[in-house]
Amino acid sequence: MSERDMSMGSPGKTNGTVPWQDDCRDGVRNVRDLDRLPLSPQERAAAEAAAAIHKIRAPKSYLDLIDWDNAADPIRLQVIPSPEELEFDEGELVDPIADHAFSPIPRLTHRHADRVLLYPTYQCAVYCRFCFRKESLTSIGRGYSREALEAAFAYIESHPEIREVILTGGDPLSLPDKALAEIRARVEAIEHVRLLRIHTRVPVVLPSRVTDEMVAALQGRLMVTVVTHFNHAREITPATEQACRILRHAGFVLLNQTVLLKGVNDTVDVLEELCRELMYRLGVKPYYLHHGDLARGMAHRRTTIADGQALVRELRARLSGICNPVYVLDLPEGGGKVPINPSYAEAQDGSTWQFRGHDGKLRTYAEIVREP
Repeated sequence: MSERDMSMGSPGKTNGTVPWQDDCRDGVRNVRDLDRLPLSPQERAAAEAAAAIHKIRAPKSYLDLIDWDNAADPIRLQVIPSPEELEFDEGELVDPIADHAFSPIPRLTHRHADRVLLYPTYQCAVYCRFCFRKESLTSIGRGYSREALEAAFAYIESHPEIREVILTGGDPLSLPDKALAEIRARVEAIEHVRLLRIHTRVPVVLPSRVTDEMVAALQGRLMVTVVTHFNHAREITPATEQACRILRHAGFVLLNQTVLLKGVNDTVDVLEELCRELMYRLGVKPYYLHHGDLARGMAHRRTTIADGQALVRELRARLSGICNPVYVLDLPEGGGKVPINPSYAEAQDGSTWQFRGHDGKLRTYAEIVREP
């Protein structure tokens, strides 16, 4: 099947009223489509300049969530190009987490012993302005083919320590059902692989894509975890609720990764609402809160780590443990994700510790252990 055929697929049932393929076509797919949006001439010119260095794409249903009268609308800031993206600061990186350095063969990254990233496509339903792979996705532009993944599957087969295969990209759920079924069957035929993980923005930006047929394409021997990417409670709608319900009823584990973005979700009230609604309304466990990667042109969207720690400290005091994500920094040069949550331990003297509680009070805790 050709790349063009695989990029959209044939129309199928949806969980909404508009087929997902039409939703994509009716949205913004290139710079020329910016003319459809209610932007001023100055805004459009600035957006066109920024879009020249990073692809622009967003389904119509996601664009319809934007309040165009609000220049600081949190959804608008995630997908509409900004001239500030053209300002590259010293120390920002083309490949912030060293995907390429840990790619022994095309379409695969092996950074951690027991799991690999597999890239079945480098295309997305939406191109987020803050994406840490944005330069790769813009320059590569390749879709799915069975032949392109064969070397990656052979690599996985030859490494019995691999337990998880993580489909990423690009967005794997932007592929049609036939491609997903092919990939799932090929992965589950490798005996030592036990879990298929899917990193996707589709349930957020294109929920009509999540159908019973799509779910069936992913079901088989393997445990399946779907890691969504909600950044703001405004992205949670009846359609996204239905998409997550379909995934839950299929028996998939649902987790969410949020990126901390200045001007989008960098207040405790916004994060509190997002985390509550993810868990209580969608049944999606807040998993990671990512500190902004050192992607080029994104200094205007990064907070300081200290500000992020203050936010998650307050979040911890407001929410139950099940609603709290882990604040992480994905280190450059392939160092992996490290937790950077604030510490509540303030002093230690032998087996005696002092901790700061959620009420702000300092308390002493003495360890009591029996030595062998």
